[in-house]
Amino acid sequence: TMPGLPMFGHGQIEGYTEKYGMEYKRAYYDEAPDWGLIQHHERVIFPLMHRRYIFAEVRDFLLYDCFAPEGHVNEDVFAYSNRHGGERGLFVYHNKFGHARGWIKSSVGYAVKDNGDRHITQRSIGEGLGLNGDGAHYVIFRDYISGLEYIRNSKDLCEQGLYVELDAYQHHVFMDFREVRDNEWSHYYHIMTMLNGRGVPSVEEALKEVFLQPVREPFKALVNPEVFRRLIDAPVREPGKELDTALLEEIDQKYHTLLNAIKEFTNSSGDTAEIAQITRQRLEAVLQLPILEERFPMPKSRKYKTALKALDGHLNGDPSAWGTIFGWLFIAPLGKLLDAEDFEHQSRSWMDEWLLNKIIVDTLQTLSVDEGTAWRSVGTIKIMIDHQRWFELNAPKKKRTYHVLEAGLRTNLVRQYLQINRHNNVLWFNKEAFDRWLAWMLLLAVVDSTATPERPADTVTEEILDRYDVVQKLEQAEEQSEYQVEKLLAAVNGTTTRKKTTETT
Repeated sequence: TMPGLPMFGHGQIEGYTEKYGMEYKRAYYDEAPDWGLIQHHERVIFPLMHRRYIFAEVRDFLLYDCFAPEGHVNEDVFAYSNRHGGERGLFVYHNKFGHARGWIKSSVGYAVKDNGDRHITQRSIGEGLGLNGDGAHYVIFRDYISGLEYIRNSKDLCEQGLYVELDAYQHHVFMDFREVRDNEWSHYYHIMTMLNGRGVPSVEEALKEVFLQPVREPFKALVNPEVFRRLIDAPVREPGKELDTALLEEIDQKYHTLLNAIKEFTNSSGDTAEIAQITRQRLEAVLQLPILEERFPMPKSRKYKTALKALDGHLNGDPSAWGTIFGWLFIAPLGKLLDAEDFEHQSRSWMDEWLLNKIIVDTLQTLSVDEGTAWRSVGTIKIMIDHQRWFELNAPKKKRTYHVLEAGLRTNLVRQYLQINRHNNVLWFNKEAFDRWLAWMLLLAVVDSTATPERPADTVTEEILDRYDVVQKLEQAEEQSEYQVEKLLAAVNGTTTRKKTTETT
């Protein structure tokens, strides 16, 4: 980050110990690359090399003093800024084993020519970074070492400087400076006050979270590790046992609070009582999935037993699976507040707009689900919201399976979920992902069938069998497809045999 031409010696990135010049024909040590050091270069050094132009010139280079709270200059803290057009960079480094804190405010004196005479001058950090000091602007910048963003009032930086605290040999590379003018509601002032100097992955996202608190807070009352642990432990696993009524009433009350908050926030007019009742019935159905066969018996049907076994094996006490179900339960019907008919898109849109994804991921991670699996659960929830009524697709019975598959493959979410990719001009899909997708489709169908009270048991079982028939046909098509999308569609459409005959001919 210093002006001039960066130089890397032989083996410096690889971490070699042998040093030799151009006159050497070969290396004399048999050394292996230090992959930890290489990864450090890839993570820290290489991104800075791509932005070298910010630091390369000397015209706008300024070296700053760091003033300790006691008033003296801390000579162990190196701080300097540079610029290229509208892009700015600030580097801070503590060159000592110990702790340092202080203010980076004014530059070291440097000589300038004025009408042929030389005199010593200094510039403030606000001048060095080209900041607006009118008090209404705020500057947002990112530390390329930690990846966190910070926000400061531009006027405060110009007049007081930047306060830093540094541990032994700690360093920061601040870049991506941008100034924003506060609005009439003082949103940037409030987010700066709330963060109190802390860094966050995204200031704009943190600002959005503050603005969305009226919705996010009641959602967090439902989607949090404590509630999810209780819900995961709540399923009825033995016939004759009752549901935890107290827990259901608590969830019901919290869900009503969420619905009322959304209704006020969006100025919508949907029926909160109806939506809460739907969610309560679905929750009761989900918590009784382990005793589904006892509630709705069909002893003479082997196909029915196969369907229930597949359902039970998919859940199997997995916190990410149960968390996915509960996340879908609470979000899926929210769009009914605005549109009682075509509500799925609105529900999923709110899930993204209101940053509910992060709340779900944080909850699952606290339940010992790794981050990658937690984000896959979020993707699954979105698919379940979009396709929560897949079994209502209006199509002739003989073509129903094909239309269900085609409707799924038309959406980016499902294509990404199935990991569809092109290789050698052939579209392939992932077997495990496809099996999971079918399991979630079956679960949606079963919950819908069993969530309506007072339905005759034989009506429920026949409906489950009818919906499982689609899933089973997709499983059979998968076995014939060799995991190729075209062959999967052909198998479902009943054209596989004709295609093979044509190819043979």
